[in-house]
Amino acid sequence: MPYAVILAHPRPGSFNHALAHAACAALGRLGAEVRLHDLYAEGFDPLLEAPEMGRDAPLSPSLSLHCREIAAAEGIVIVHPNWWGMPPAILTGWVDRVMRPGVAYEFLEGDNGEGVPRGLLSARGAVVLNTSNTAREREVRVFGDPLERIWKDCVFGLCGVADVRRRMFETVVTSSPGTRQEWLRQTEALILETFSVS
Repeated sequence: MPYAVILAHPRPGSFNHALAHAACAALGRLGAEVRLHDLYAEGFDPLLEAPEMGRDAPLSPSLSLHCREIAAAEGIVIVHPNWWGMPPAILTGWVDRVMRPGVAYEFLEGDNGEGVPRGLLSARGAVVLNTSNTAREREVRVFGDPLERIWKDCVFGLCGVADVRRRMFETVVTSSPGTRQEWLRQTEALILETFSVS
């Protein structure tokens, strides 16, 4: 099964792009088939319209492709900057539209939507790579590291992916080229550690 790499940064050549390509390279060394989606480059529409909300709603061909790929992915890698303690809006919209009922989760029979859904994703693990210009100590002390909760509990935990590993690279704005090279090496090591077959 292929691996999905989802990148959300508007500037081509950003360090987020370098992280995504390092992840793809590491997956390639494992012999994995990789599907990279650069959401900004693709012009992904993040707006969830009302007619699309139902489980059996008709989907556009491009959205159907995203849904099929994420449902079949053996592993998932998400790459994005920390903006206001959240992913960029384009990635939040991707979650809204792709991590949908019947693809990423389902409610059990007899549940009117008030219960805890059952996750449907078959991925055996997920890696989330973030960049930030806030020092980690301040991020945790002042803000409580909301991205940790969003990805581990609210998205992947709900959708059935138990092994979720996250790495925040900070402080990017003052980092040296040597530091960034080390971060790319750490990214490849994390991908290999997470997805190597033991």
